[in-house]
Amino acid sequence: MTMKLQPVQIATGSNDRESRLVFEDGMLVAVLVLLSGEHDAHAGKWFLEGGFGPVKDVHAPLFDDLETAKAWISTQLVDITSRD
Repeated sequence: MTMKLQPVQIATGSNDRESRLVFEDGMLVAVLVLLSGEHDAHAGKWFLEGGFGPVKDVHAPLFDDLETAKAWISTQLVDITSRD
């Protein structure tokens, strides 16, 4: 697996603009957004704004940092391929 994160700014309708597009083997698998100060205790955490394929999970946790988010995404991708 070759995961790459591309920094982007997205229009979320709030101050949450710093984001990362997450690519695995050249395919977009997720969009992560850094939560701003308007989220109080969750400020500075990363949120799965959108996941695709096996990363689509409406119950994804908040992530303390990008490394934790990458590890969680990798687990989702491995789980689906191990079922084949």
